[in-house]
Amino acid sequence: MSVLHRNSDTPEAPETATTERAAEPPSAGGRRQLSLTRTSAAWLGVCTAAVILVVLIVFMLQNTASVEVSFFWMQGSLPLAMALLIAAVGAALLTMMVGVARITQLRRRFRQDH
Repeated sequence: MSVLHRNSDTPEAPETATTERAAEPPSAGGRRQLSLTRTSAAWLGVCTAAVILVVLIVFMLQNTASVEVSFFWMQGSLPLAMALLIAAVGAALLTMMVGVARITQLRRRFRQDH
């Protein structure tokens, strides 16, 4: 058990750590299975974001034709990819606002119950 995964309430003796490590069954292929750490999750997130950004850049480069956009009293023209990106960011912000409202509602209810 690594230092990061120890529980501060129950310190682990060195004999127990070596006994537990030896008792772990090996996974397929004779290797120990590695656990997911915060660093590996962050690395996976960075790699996923990089792939998404590359796809987004390719999409924007392929959709450079200018389109006419009208929204209430505002009018203008801008590249199609930019218009779609602005719409997607707006939708994401609206979704986050609804999520924050729901989380706040649940926290208030939890505090009232306890």
